Amino acid sequence: MRLTYFGHSVVQIKTGGATLLFDPFITGNPLAEAVTTADALSADAIILTHAHGDHWGDTMEIAKRCDALVVANHEITEYVKKNGHAKIQPLNTGGSFRFEWGVLTQTHARHSSSFPDGTYGGNPNGYILHAEDLYIYNAGDTSPFQEMAWIGSQQTIDLALLPIGDVFTMGITGATQAASLVEPKLTIPIHFDTFPPIKADTEKWQELMNEIGRDTRVLKPGESLDL
Repeated sequence: MRLTYFGHSVVQIKTGGATLLFDPFITGNPLAEAVTTADALSADAIILTHAHGDHWGDTMEIAKRCDALVVANHEITEYVKKNGHAKIQPLNTGGSFRFEWGVLTQTHARHSSSFPDGTYGGNPNGYILHAEDLYIYNAGDTSPFQEMAWIGSQQTIDLALLPIGDVFTMGITGATQAASLVEPKLTIPIHFDTFPPIKADTEKWQELMNEIGRDTRVLKPGESLDL
């Protein structure tokens, strides 16, 4: 399995011969635009945590060009279908679906969700991906919540993707608390440094994680990690 980070919350995972793309906000994302373009990315499945523009991003363009499956909550997948792309798989909080490349479970997240045009986007979510005997937890945009401890108790999370940018999600202190609840083997921070309001002190983040005995790695946009 190979994970590539493109800045903000854009994460590509290649597993089981498939390319998965989480929250493909490329156009208008200065971190991503420094290393790639929406046209350069392909996907077999696009997985959306919620409908905000900085996560919805280039979903329709990539989905139509690649004939990619769009996985998201019911409201988002209905919006995708109404906008001309019928290859969808809706989920709702707590639900799982087995794909050829792995099992995806939709989790709770504490945030909000609406499309750039104001359309209601359903509940925000996170995901647990189980593939190649690994468990990857993408928390989505959220604050810490006690259910994270339950998530960590149900399986050993090999990798957690946690937002640290503050203002619109939890910051480094909250994300450290989230890591202590989930207890992942490794944490990669996301949703930071894209714009001035969410600039994060990654050195302080690493210090806080060291204090609670949890491993973290800060990926640069375009950097990959083999799992």
